[in-house]
Amino acid sequence: MAIGRARRILIAGGGIGGLAAALALQRRGFETVVLERAEELRDGGAGLHIWTNGVLALDYLGLAEQVLAVAPAQQTAHFSTWRNEVLGAWPIGDFVARYGAPTIAVERSVLHGILREALEGPVVRTGAHVVGFDQDAEGVTVRFADGGSERGDLLIGADGIHGAVRDCMFGPARNRFSGYIAWRGRAPMEHPEIPSGTFNAMFGPGTRFTYYDVAPGLVHWMSVANGKPGGRDEPGVRDMLLRRHEGWGGPVADILRATPEEWILRGDVEGRKPERQWGQGRVTLLGDAAHPITFNIGQGACQALEDALVLAEHLAGAGSDPVAALRAYEGERRKRTAPLQNIAWRIGQMGAVENPLLIKAREAFMRKNWNTKAFAAAEKGQVAYGARWAKKPGRQPAPAERLW
Repeated sequence: MAIGRARRILIAGGGIGGLAAALALQRRGFETVVLERAEELRDGGAGLHIWTNGVLALDYLGLAEQVLAVAPAQQTAHFSTWRNEVLGAWPIGDFVARYGAPTIAVERSVLHGILREALEGPVVRTGAHVVGFDQDAEGVTVRFADGGSERGDLLIGADGIHGAVRDCMFGPARNRFSGYIAWRGRAPMEHPEIPSGTFNAMFGPGTRFTYYDVAPGLVHWMSVANGKPGGRDEPGVRDMLLRRHEGWGGPVADILRATPEEWILRGDVEGRKPERQWGQGRVTLLGDAAHPITFNIGQGACQALEDALVLAEHLAGAGSDPVAALRAYEGERRKRTAPLQNIAWRIGQMGAVENPLLIKAREAFMRKNWNTKAFAAAEKGQVAYGARWAKKPGRQPAPAERLW
């Protein structure tokens, strides 16, 4: 295949990863076109837990100040039983002193909007339902469901765990259902047990409940329970969740009662084993399309942001060989994301146990290890990587005044 310098890059998918990639590439001088399947570019209202490595990536893009104007910085991550008995507490507020940025929580729609507004020019094409692509020595032609097409030098598949770009390269993905389902919601409320910067993950028999504030007066929550995939909720889902969590400690019942039922979203939790190949020729993958990570370690959005920066870095230094740059990006990011996919899956299985003896063993394990070994492993394996952008030469200008 002949090689030529890449200038125009197509990105399938207008989610967090796709927009972050478009912005990172723009900042490196590339022309980008985001191909979004929906008729309108928008993102859901669920919450995101953004660890310090993700905030450092946002700061590198010059967006941390805007995000932190809304998103609460967290001081302690609490883990407890359903009875509200302490299993562990991580002093994540200490990350500010060590890395120069906090861990935060933010509405997905807020982060999505900030990324969208930061893009220069009309770079998003909506109603672009990608169904396939063809590539040759000079570039890639993407085909749409309506018969249209778009031409670029490279194609980035950022279209999620069920994305068309990956499947067009390698056939249907072997996604796997985790065995549990997540209900997510937002509660507009103030509560004495939910001060700014709250995070609490509560473990019960075959079910969990996590909550954290994502803005002043707004609490994001998630109820997780074992079950079969493919189900749908009937009216009364909030009452069902209240029955599920009846007797749980802390503010769980108050959070559910304060949530409008139409704000509750249900989704089967899926993942995928790490794959050895993400791309072919002038095409590669990014975010969940490449490495879907279950929510259990809060790194999904963080890793998509990291992907965007690393991809842009490799392509900026590619010269006349962008194909080699794509393979270098993939090699670097596979080593980073594969362990995270695996640990998130294992933690999810641990959280899903129902047998009383296994629950006792889980609680004993967490009380013994969660404050020390688990926290140290999470910092080393997840957070510390972001330090590569904290003082990197040529980075985007940092805000004149930090908000944390």
